[in-house]
Amino acid sequence: MLDLLLIPLSDKTPEPEDVKAGWTALIIFLLLAVSVAVLGFSLVKQLRKAQAAKDAGLYGDEPVDPTAGGSADRDEQSPRPDDGADHRA
Repeated sequence: MLDLLLIPLSDKTPEPEDVKAGWTALIIFLLLAVSVAVLGFSLVKQLRKAQAAKDAGLYGDEPVDPTAGGSADRDEQSPRPDDGADHRA
């Protein structure tokens, strides 16, 4: 019972004019935004390296001939609509 009387006396909330956003929060927010951008660039770099390794045949795939203009197994696939098939009017 005594706790219920003491808590309102000791737990004072700040006034609305005493609470404001500070420079520390802005700096933390900007650092988080920069870190997301750095992680995004790193992801793109790693994905390009993985694609180059796949094209070179390092993952057990057939190596891709860059002068052929497409993937090595394109002949085994059915023609896609953007391959110039006779679907155009």
